[in-house]
Amino acid sequence: MLTRRFFLKSSGLALVSFGVAPKALLRSVYAADGPGRRKTLVVVFQRGACDGLNTVVPYGEAAYRQMRPTIAIPAPRGADKDAALDLDGHFGLHPALAPLLPSFQDGSLAVVHAVGSPDTTRSHFDAQDFMESGTPGRKATEDGWMNRHLQATPDAGATPFRAVSLTPTLPRSLAGRAPAVAMASIREFGLRPAAGPQVARGFEEMYAGAVSDVLHGTGHEAFEAVEFLKKTDPAKYQPAPGVNYPRGPYGDSLRQIAQLIKAGVGVEMAFTDVGGWDHHAAEGGVQGQLAGRLRDFGSALAAFHRDLGDRMADVVVVTMTEFGRTVRENGNRGTDHGHASLSFVLGGPVKGGRVHGRWPGLGSGQLYDGRDLALTTDFRDLLGEVLARHLATTDLAAVFPGHSSAGGRFPGVLA
Repeated sequence: MLTRRFFLKSSGLALVSFGVAPKALLRSVYAADGPGRRKTLVVVFQRGACDGLNTVVPYGEAAYRQMRPTIAIPAPRGADKDAALDLDGHFGLHPALAPLLPSFQDGSLAVVHAVGSPDTTRSHFDAQDFMESGTPGRKATEDGWMNRHLQATPDAGATPFRAVSLTPTLPRSLAGRAPAVAMASIREFGLRPAAGPQVARGFEEMYAGAVSDVLHGTGHEAFEAVEFLKKTDPAKYQPAPGVNYPRGPYGDSLRQIAQLIKAGVGVEMAFTDVGGWDHHAAEGGVQGQLAGRLRDFGSALAAFHRDLGDRMADVVVVTMTEFGRTVRENGNRGTDHGHASLSFVLGGPVKGGRVHGRWPGLGSGQLYDGRDLALTTDFRDLLGEVLARHLATTDLAAVFPGHSSAGGRFPGVLA
């Protein structure tokens, strides 16, 4: 039987039952510059396990070239575009990430290498679940780390768009008791139920009762806010002059996150993901599959940075991936599932222009399990630093149960 409780739980209606003041939200949305800035964290998840060693290349390691005879990125060679872009004399960016080099050079982009989950699984599903729940090795965790931050830092003045995911469904990271919204795109976002034809058929007849019984007088106003948000057609959004996002779901999602931040609708946490990083065969070096993914990845991040302009002073972007790849290339000129990888951290308060984290080396006896980049920074320590120093989270133990980041393990990425 289709009940109102099921309907509200399973449809887009759930996003409006937050006890907020929708008229204030409408005013903020209509305002040209929004109601004022707030600190925002944007998380980008690279699904499939990105090869960190060919993304930020340890060209100073002889073992790197020895174990990757066909896919290694050459060491920097002056202005050669078919070589790594030097960062610090030991590491270099993959040349496909050239759009990110200015952000590194101006100190707004940092790299954390040898970062990841301490759990040793090489299962994509388990590793992503552990990283998004924030509880490595524990499969029974019900909510995600981003949602637990929202629970630990209640905000009576929050809008329905405090936590937003530009994905078709709510990601594991944002699942939990605190309100969060998922939308494939602003254009498609509205009152259309997400639970299939049965719910859709009952939508019209149940709408009035749902508003009356559960949403009370705020329901119609909140629906107006959602409808207005939908009318801010991303096709009509004009990024900052000279900014061009790459076409595709990932570039579109970052463009729309920028749009929401600029609209001043109260975004504190935003999430999106990008797949296609599982390169067991024909990964390529300077050119190839990985290079193609990195080209879009870097172009979109750089466009987001330029688009927000001085608003980036209040924004931090963190990239994540479930694990890295093997140091040695395989017989198919690809790489297999490994252990540690890397994260990019971008934003105004970031101590950029540096590769953070303790580098474990690639020499004999330095690899994890004799095959992988060893882990030296727990991803929870990186995220804990961002939450504590950027979003003023005081109860990290509630966000990452069973793990404390208070013992001086922050990697020192934020000022």
